[in-house]
Amino acid sequence: MSKSLRLSEKWFRRGLWLVAFLFAWFLTGLGSTIVGDLPQVEQTRLLEDFMDPQRTPVLKESIKTAEKAAEEAQAALEQAQLKLQTARADNRAARETFDNWLATRSVTQRAEQDEEVLQRTRELDGLRKIERDALAAVEKQQQVALDARQAQQRAQAELSSLEDAARDTYMEEQRAQELRVFGYRLALTLPLLVVAGWLFKKHRKGSSWPFVWGFIFFALFAFFVELVPYLPSYGGYVRYIVGILLTVIGGRYAIAALQRYLERQKAVEALPDTQRRKEMDYDLAQARLAKNVCPGCERAVDLKDGKTDFCPHCGLCLFDRCGHCSTRKSAFARYCFACGTEARRGDAPDAGLTPAPAAAAAAPTDRAPDPAPALSAASPAAPSA
Repeated sequence: MSKSLRLSEKWFRRGLWLVAFLFAWFLTGLGSTIVGDLPQVEQTRLLEDFMDPQRTPVLKESIKTAEKAAEEAQAALEQAQLKLQTARADNRAARETFDNWLATRSVTQRAEQDEEVLQRTRELDGLRKIERDALAAVEKQQQVALDARQAQQRAQAELSSLEDAARDTYMEEQRAQELRVFGYRLALTLPLLVVAGWLFKKHRKGSSWPFVWGFIFFALFAFFVELVPYLPSYGGYVRYIVGILLTVIGGRYAIAALQRYLERQKAVEALPDTQRRKEMDYDLAQARLAKNVCPGCERAVDLKDGKTDFCPHCGLCLFDRCGHCSTRKSAFARYCFACGTEARRGDAPDAGLTPAPAAAAAAPTDRAPDPAPALSAASPAAPSA
């Protein structure tokens, strides 16, 4: 159809479609912002809100205390282990020195060194005592760290049991909140879709069609993009059922539209040829003829041979002759392309392909005139003679 439009009209239509898309884009941005802010209407509730309000804080505080005690015990344990390593190293070094000294004394066998043996033995005993004390300190810190970890585990286990007990109620509240938010979105987008359907049915061909189509695009985007992803799933049942319902509704609408179209076509094909061509859209008729399609019944017609003047399916006159110059032209043309005569003045609507009187008079003939008219004209005067 765009081939039959004027050049300026084509660009104006493109600009108006751009206006429609821009209008839809701005409306979509506004709608997305509003739909995105709808969850803020509901108060966000956490799992803790459904747990024991008296026991939960105590357990959390116990966990924090146990964690702190475990950290302190671990730090003290590391220090004690370091001291134990130092004590063991000192004891080991002193023991090696003492063993070497004893080996030397066994060679000399000097009696005055007996007192020194006792002194060195007491020093070794002191180092062993330091090592044992360091080991005891390490074991003590290990016990403290173990007690802290076990206390933390017990508190964490009790807190987990409280969370498990409250989880079902929390999930039910989450689902209820999702349904409420979905209801808010549905209450916002469904009226938009209804208004868009009404505009599509009543005003899509009006003078403000760019804004009508822009609103329609916005409503479709808001419903199928902003709403459908938030549709509760329930294992997929809801989405599939909604999809089936939408498919059935859309299919029934398409079937009804097809039936109305066929009935309308039958009624139009029953009208007189002149009235059908008069009520037909000029641009639409020209576009269909350019595609070798009958403008009336929309069936394919071979127009390339230059001889087909009537639709073989519905009988609509597609080509006739100019009443002024007898040139074969489109029956839907407003002016003759050969002489420029207006089709409504130069053509008889029902003449079809009958040659004009002027052309018939100018046509040569090889036969003698029929004497019947002369005889019929003289017959009334015969009785008077």
